[in-house]
Amino acid sequence: MIIGRAFEQIKIKELVDSDKSEFAVLYGRRRVGKTYLIREYFKNTFSFYATGLANTEMPLQLLNFHHALVKYGKAGGEPPANWLEAFKELEQLLEKGRSKRKVIFIDELPWMDSPRSGFLPAFEHFWNHWASARKDVLLIACGSAASWMINNLLNNRGGLHNRVTQRIKINPFNLGECEAFLKHKGLALNRYQIMELYMAFGGIPFYLEAMEKGQSAAQNIDRLCFGSNALFKNEFNNLYASLFKKSENHTAIVKALSQKTKGLTRSEISKQAKIPTGGTLTKVLQELQESGFIRVYTPFQRKTKDSLHQLTDPFSFFHLQFIANAKGAGAGFWINGIDSPRHRAWAGFAFERVSFKHIDQIKKALGISGIQTSISSWRSNTSPTGAQIDLLIERKDQVINICEMKFSINPFTITKKYAEELRNKVGTFQQETKTKMAVFLTLVTTYGIMENQHSLGLVQNEIKMDALFEPESIKY
Repeated sequence: MIIGRAFEQIKIKELVDSDKSEFAVLYGRRRVGKTYLIREYFKNTFSFYATGLANTEMPLQLLNFHHALVKYGKAGGEPPANWLEAFKELEQLLEKGRSKRKVIFIDELPWMDSPRSGFLPAFEHFWNHWASARKDVLLIACGSAASWMINNLLNNRGGLHNRVTQRIKINPFNLGECEAFLKHKGLALNRYQIMELYMAFGGIPFYLEAMEKGQSAAQNIDRLCFGSNALFKNEFNNLYASLFKKSENHTAIVKALSQKTKGLTRSEISKQAKIPTGGTLTKVLQELQESGFIRVYTPFQRKTKDSLHQLTDPFSFFHLQFIANAKGAGAGFWINGIDSPRHRAWAGFAFERVSFKHIDQIKKALGISGIQTSISSWRSNTSPTGAQIDLLIERKDQVINICEMKFSINPFTITKKYAEELRNKVGTFQQETKTKMAVFLTLVTTYGIMENQHSLGLVQNEIKMDALFEPESIKY
């Protein structure tokens, strides 16, 4: 059963129905469900399927590849001596097959490229001199080592330059897909509880698979993250080490960004992460963005050189806020800390991040799905109170939605003090930016706004948590 992934399935079907050979690269962070999607879609009806072995030298990789060849019909014999021979044997095997579309799935491809193995030139030769010359081959290359996939396939400057015909990035589930996944597992959690899980773990299927029936969101978080045998205790370091070479640079940047919720400029990142502002920094930032850990955005009315990099991965932020600093914490650490000032501060920032990941749903709730928009933020240069807007939706119909996100267990109450802050924020924004667009104050909350004298006439749009669970529009 495939939950969600509507766009990805459409793209895969197009590849299957194509009248020419196709080379698709499937990539995404660890444990996001890449392999599961391909296996389930094709129901294991591959012409050939092999998976690389982690941390293994060439002889064992070749032996593993040989066993896969034998499984799909090759006569026995000795394993190939090198990768050029291995792919020649794959060609011979496929030429004997009778299937109309020869679907080749090579999973964890980066692991096959062990040092000095000659794997990549042989792989390039296989595609360029055999597969691409035919009309019946669908080659799907998949891997979690994001830096390898990006640098050697997507941005290849050698024999595979511009050879990839389709790139499919597998993103984490959105809230609606998480809800469907958890229901399929039999978990009876309401949307508030699912939101809590999403704020801590994001939409990673592997993390959701670890949830237990009969436990609340808080109990699951407590069990999985705290205590001596917690499953996710070392997940942060394992995650980055599995995705990137020299992951110390990646984690240094992520740690720096976790300290500044609005984000950092490139020069600020260089200074705080202690990475020179050159090619290495560019490459690491690109890999983090391509893998979905950070986003890059330009503040309102600012230039590209003023762009900010912001940490958007929920689990990384949660780990650095709590797990990394919970030495000696045992069972009950999370549950006993609920509603503490530290917990409330985290929940506010985490809910904002969830909202950033569901802009499509927010636009749908506003009735502007078909209107061209740009997303940004803004910070006052003059206000003594440091007026700041984390989410601005600038619309082609001459309207700007100023979005405020508030996470609470009850309908949110706008106090007299907060109403004054909001009016000051909107007024300062209009005065400093000199915008001629209409400005609509929009509140995104869990259960809506408690109507009172302070809310009347202040808030133009109210978006409740339920709207964030709506399906996304499929973008071609």
